[in-house]
Amino acid sequence: MNISDLRKEYSLKTLDERDVLPDPLGQFELWLGEAVNADVMEANAMCLSTVGKDLRPSSRFVLLKQVRYDGFVFFTNYESRKADQIDENPYCALTFFWSELERQVRIEGTVEKLSAEDSDAYFEMRPEKSKLGAWASPQSRIISGRRYLEIMVEDFESTFANSEIPRPDVWGGYVVKPVLIEFWQGRPSRLHDRIQYKLGESQWQINRLAP
Repeated sequence: MNISDLRKEYSLKTLDERDVLPDPLGQFELWLGEAVNADVMEANAMCLSTVGKDLRPSSRFVLLKQVRYDGFVFFTNYESRKADQIDENPYCALTFFWSELERQVRIEGTVEKLSAEDSDAYFEMRPEKSKLGAWASPQSRIISGRRYLEIMVEDFESTFANSEIPRPDVWGGYVVKPVLIEFWQGRPSRLHDRIQYKLGESQWQINRLAP
């Protein structure tokens, strides 16, 4: 296979700065809704990129769980590698790619922990198996094998057999507060549409970028 021969011509939609909403979070929710309606597989999957004090970037996919007035919310283990890097450097980036719509959204901003109350509220909504998984997994740590996780789940099933499963202190949410959001729409001949929102002193500035 010659990878250099792999090409796709994008032609589904267009994107013009005159047509977008003045608020990028509203524009994002519009696009996310279209992705869900188009049956994009896990439309809320986003690549989270973080950089710790060693300046070595790390990326992984996590799930967007809320779009709030102040940003994008996800949940994870506070003792994971991503959490360690966030503690060391509060700047991060998110990327969504919806191939079925030939669209991409890039987000840059700062990341903060949610309040314990907000994390508790979301944790209560999770399925029981997901709650047990949050207790059982020492995320990002080396383990002896799959059986280790299965034993941990069995142990916590026994521990919480007759009670509500509380949120572990090491598990909770973050909100990414954007300062830059770029909407990318694939177009023919690689002349893609790129509309950038950049946060100024008091409002979002909207500009078209060259592809």
